[in-house]
Amino acid sequence: MADHSPTGPVELGAQMDYAEHDRTYHRFLILTKFGSLIVAALMIAMAFGFFVSSAGFFSATVLFFIICAVGYFLLR
Repeated sequence: MADHSPTGPVELGAQMDYAEHDRTYHRFLILTKFGSLIVAALMIAMAFGFFVSSAGFFSATVLFFIICAVGYFLLR
């Protein structure tokens, strides 16, 4: 037959778990922050390896790890 569940505002339904919401949002912010750091470091290292003629894969990889380490300490 017909569904007789309440159709009112969400506030009248189940209680929100605000602690879990805060933990999830905090994890999302951390993932976004460090994910952006890794992508930016990768792009800089790739450009360095491509545009600097004497640099190679090893130099770009070292630069990538240096940028990630410095960024980690700055974003902590």
